[in-house]
Amino acid sequence: MRSFIDRRSFLKLTGLGGIVFASGLGFDVMAKTNGNGKSGELHHNDFFFVQLSDTHWGFSGNAINPDAQLTLPKAIDRVNALKHQPDFVVFTGDLTHTTDDPQQRRQRMKEFSAIVSTLRVKNIRFIPGEHDASLDQGEAYREFFGPLHYSFDHKGIHFIVLDNVSDPAANLGAPQLDWLKADLEQLKPEAPIVVLTHRPLFDLYPQWDWFTRDGQAAIEMLLPHRNVAVFYGHIHQEHQYKTEHIAHYAAKSLIFPLPAPGSAPKRAPIPWDTAKPYSGLGFRNVKASLRKHDYAINEQVLGEGEKP
Repeated sequence: MRSFIDRRSFLKLTGLGGIVFASGLGFDVMAKTNGNGKSGELHHNDFFFVQLSDTHWGFSGNAINPDAQLTLPKAIDRVNALKHQPDFVVFTGDLTHTTDDPQQRRQRMKEFSAIVSTLRVKNIRFIPGEHDASLDQGEAYREFFGPLHYSFDHKGIHFIVLDNVSDPAANLGAPQLDWLKADLEQLKPEAPIVVLTHRPLFDLYPQWDWFTRDGQAAIEMLLPHRNVAVFYGHIHQEHQYKTEHIAHYAAKSLIFPLPAPGSAPKRAPIPWDTAKPYSGLGFRNVKASLRKHDYAINEQVLGEGEKP
C-alpha cells in the first residue's frame, strides 16, 4: 500500500521560516521546536545532518534565478551559522549544471568543490545527479567526489547511497542491485536504514523523468527491513510519500523550484518572483533519534527577507 503525506500534515513555524516534521519509522508524529526553529535539544544518542540538493552550479538565467552565483554560498553561510553544527552534510545530486563540454564540466566541479570546502563541517557526503554523471557515466564525478554508490554507518544508522543517474536510462542496474542485496544481507531486519539517492526510487511522475526504471527492485529488497527512510532530490520541491512502511522525502533545490507533479503542461523551472525572492529554495536539517526511531525534518527557507 502506498500513501501520500499531504502538506497539511506539516506544522508551519515562526522564527527562521522552518518546518519540522517527525517521521516515525512505522509511525508519524509531530516534533516540538524551540524558539530558534530547531527541533529541541539533542539527546546524547541523537544527531543531525544537513541535506542540500540540486545546487546546479554553473546554471545561469536571470528570469529563473538572478542570484545564481550567490545562492550556494548563501546556503553554506547559513549552515556555518547554525548554533549546533551537524555531524555531516550531504548533497543529494545535481551538484553542477549539465554541459556537453567535458572540460567545462570539470571546471564547474572544481568551483563547486572550492565553495563547499568552506563548510565548517568537514564530513561531507556527495551523491551524483544526472547533470553531473549521465553524459559520461560518472567519469568526471568520480575524479572529484569518489564512488557513485557506497554505504557507511553513523551512530547506529546504516546509510546507503544509490546511483540512479549515471545510466542515462535511469537504471540502478544489475551490478548495483547485487551490491545492494549483499549490503542489506549484513543487517538485521530491525536495523535503522537511511537511503540517499537523487531520483525517486518509486514512480512519482515518469512523464517528467521522476522515477527510477528499476527502482521497484530496490524497494522490494528494502521492504523486509522495518526501519527505512529515503531522502532524495531531483524534483526541486518538498514531497512526502510512502511505499508501505518506507518513507520517501524529496528536498528543495538551491537554484530554482519546479512545479508539483503533473500540475503544469511541462516540467519547467518556476520563474523568479521579485516579490518573494528565493521562494521555493532551501535546505533541511534532519535530526535522527535512535531512541524514538524517528527523523525530525526542519526545512530551512533560503534567504528569507533578502533581496539579490
